[in-house]
Amino acid sequence: METPRLVAAAASRAPPPTPRFRRRRLPSPRGGAHCFPFARATRPVLLTRCSYSSREGNGDSRGKPHRESSSTVRLDVDADSDQVPSLADEGDVGELFRLAQRNILYINKQRLMAMEELKKLQDENNLLLEEIQVLETETQGIPLEAAQSSSFSELLLRIDTMVISGMISMAEASDLREKVVTNRSIIQSAFSDIHHKPNTELLSDLRLFLRKPIEKPLHIVHICSEMYPIVSCGSLSTYVASLSCEIHKKGNLVEVILPKYTSINVDGIHGLRRAEAEYESYFGGLWHKNKIWTGTSSGVGLVLIEPSQLSYFSRDMLHGYPDDFERFSYFSRASLDYIVKSGKRPDIIHIHNWETAIVAPLFWDIFAHQGLGNTRILLTCQDLNSECLEEPNKLEMCGLDPHKLHRHDRLQDTNKTDLVNILKGGIVYSNKVVLMSSTHSKDALIQGSRQGLQSTLTTHKEKISVVSYGLDGELWDPSKDIFLPRRYSANDIEEKSICRQALRRRLRFNSDSSIIVGCICDDNSDIHSLKEAVHVALRRNTQVIIMEKLGSVVNSTLRALKGEIMGDKIAFVEAYDEALAHLIYAGSDIILCSSFQDPSLQTAMKAIKYGSVPVQINFPSDESRESEGHDYPNTAMSQYIISTYGDLSLSQALDDFNNDPSHWDRQIKDGMARGSSWDVKCYNLHWEAYSSIRKL
Repeated sequence: METPRLVAAAASRAPPPTPRFRRRRLPSPRGGAHCFPFARATRPVLLTRCSYSSREGNGDSRGKPHRESSSTVRLDVDADSDQVPSLADEGDVGELFRLAQRNILYINKQRLMAMEELKKLQDENNLLLEEIQVLETETQGIPLEAAQSSSFSELLLRIDTMVISGMISMAEASDLREKVVTNRSIIQSAFSDIHHKPNTELLSDLRLFLRKPIEKPLHIVHICSEMYPIVSCGSLSTYVASLSCEIHKKGNLVEVILPKYTSINVDGIHGLRRAEAEYESYFGGLWHKNKIWTGTSSGVGLVLIEPSQLSYFSRDMLHGYPDDFERFSYFSRASLDYIVKSGKRPDIIHIHNWETAIVAPLFWDIFAHQGLGNTRILLTCQDLNSECLEEPNKLEMCGLDPHKLHRHDRLQDTNKTDLVNILKGGIVYSNKVVLMSSTHSKDALIQGSRQGLQSTLTTHKEKISVVSYGLDGELWDPSKDIFLPRRYSANDIEEKSICRQALRRRLRFNSDSSIIVGCICDDNSDIHSLKEAVHVALRRNTQVIIMEKLGSVVNSTLRALKGEIMGDKIAFVEAYDEALAHLIYAGSDIILCSSFQDPSLQTAMKAIKYGSVPVQINFPSDESRESEGHDYPNTAMSQYIISTYGDLSLSQALDDFNNDPSHWDRQIKDGMARGSSWDVKCYNLHWEAYSSIRKL
């Protein structure tokens, strides 16, 4: 930098006294020159302060003088310039001071830029550390059974301290210990979190709990075709998993019997092992050997049955084959043979959909007299339009008598009287029937069912209940989701942005400003509607993620769509990834749903719970709207979803996001705060159904 020089005055004027100069160096930015490259490039500026100055030559608002005296010293600087300022020939001290301030502002500006860059790097570093911590927690976490056992032991020790402190007598302590040990399974679930409770509060809760009549725990065995995360194709899998976990956590014994598909997710089973023994089951006039696999999932016992000779379950898809009746009637009969030969005496056998509905007539015609006289049957129907019609003589394959069952009040189909209706047989022979729907009432479900089932449902209306779906509160909750890099809630929604960044980084998206539209594709997804929605999203400069749902058969559809739509703003994930599925819900702004007419509304409920807006791509027709005009959703959550998002298109959602972000934020926070988990209403309704038919 040049040293400022004085401008010579006119010869006629007396020369001014020689000014005295003091050189001053401005301090470097905080952190020193080692912070960032641009911080190192900033050199300290030398300012010259004069001992006197002339008042002539006042400058304008930009600091450039109209005229200059022979004694002024001038410093030319532009506050927005990246050039280091220099001193000119003339100027005054006042202007020098102002321009020095601008110089300081310039340095501060560079310092702020350096600090912002540092903060960005620190945030990314913290995010990576949290992701590592999540992975370590998953691999080294304490099993649920160990945590519950620890709480049970702590409870007994706390009773000891109550005696020593004089809160209770030794006699009461002995009585409490006896009741706690006797009802250990119920106590473990009811008092799982006592670490932070003081003794006074804990004693009050314990006395109140043990004063109530304690209902005997139930032994429930599910016989079903799928269960999340072992094997999944539709809403049945999450329903079985959620219900089993909730009933188990209340101190009941719950077991699930599944076919041993070749495509099962072994990572979802803890302690999977093949039993040494095999057993035989009857089918097609012969006795067939079966292998037994056992394990647990979230504390629920699992039994997987694998035919030794027949290849019914060594296929790519779970169902959709011409011999599906033979496959699942074999499994149903094999499950009942297993229960009898293993000596089980369950209170409830819970069967699901037409695939295992034949268990009900099999049970009452063959197995009820083999030591299962106190067992009762509960049937759950996810879809009344899936019934399975077959020739009556096929019933002989699993040991049933076609002549006895091919009657109008039993399995005979109402419309096609020459066939038997397997789902109808389950409804007729079950002690209780639960219809699953979050969007329709009992009367609406009966009236809207296929003509062949309507009369049967009307006849057995008294034993029918309608139960809404719910989310697994342990698995699908962003405030405790182990798959997320940063957990968040309605009161801390800002952390969702960290998940959005992690999702972009995972899928190698470049821009940080685009809206993210996610879609987890299932068998109900219409490819034409999905393609149209993707085009709308891409035209609006959004980023799109499409992933196949676990167990879905839409993989070929995704590949075809991938071949038609390409670019750096769309990502296709053809293999289901559990951790990525959670991250898609957390990182997306909008989630595409097949339709809100889906009775389970699982996708929409997950989207809302994770702070995303659900948008349906298959809107109901006008005729469908009219036929349902007098029916109302049977839960507050389903009413909220349909009333808030029922008419919202993808284009409207994108407009709302861009034009009114404050309203968008309020709406997603409101949705997240609404209860949608199993422990709200679903558990109570199922427990009432079980209790109403249990043999006392």
